[in-house]
Amino acid sequence: MPNDNHSSHAEISTTRLEAFSDAVMAIVITIGVLAIRIPDEATFASLRAMLPMLLVYAIGFQMIGTYWNNHHHLLHITKHVTAGIMWANLALLFCLSLIPVAADWLGKNYQSHVATAFYAFVLLICAIAYTVLEVQAVQHSDKRETLMSEFRKRPKGLVSLGLYILAIAAAFFSPFIADALIVLVSLIWFIPDRRIEKYI
Repeated sequence: MPNDNHSSHAEISTTRLEAFSDAVMAIVITIGVLAIRIPDEATFASLRAMLPMLLVYAIGFQMIGTYWNNHHHLLHITKHVTAGIMWANLALLFCLSLIPVAADWLGKNYQSHVATAFYAFVLLICAIAYTVLEVQAVQHSDKRETLMSEFRKRPKGLVSLGLYILAIAAAFFSPFIADALIVLVSLIWFIPDRRIEKYI
């Protein structure tokens, strides 16, 4: 009987954490799209002027969507929600909330070295925060060893971290190269992480 109560409590805690995270991510996406200003004139020139902002928003949207998808699967492998998981989750949400800020700045200054580096930096800390959450979740999973082995075989997360670091460095020499590296990471994660999904 105590085990049933514990399982019920763990399930409720996981559900509550996931619902809160879903709400925050939805708000972050909404804030991002609200930053896009509609041109006063209905011309192709006005549309062309909007392209940098639209492209930056699209990358941010895809990134947040990927985190949302992977986050959903990640919480389903945990036996219970610990303090470490809760704080790691809050850190991830905080980092994700900075994406609209960085995207707005870069969209208005897409040739800026500093704005490009800042955008890459925000994406880097999002990736670090998710990695920390992933480690916390896996440590409290019944399939801990299997999942760790899976991550070692296909280290998409570590590759992404490396590319983000390169993008930050490249931004001070060529924002275009930095943007290309960010897009590359986006393409790597276009198909959400399936390493966890098959073990749920």
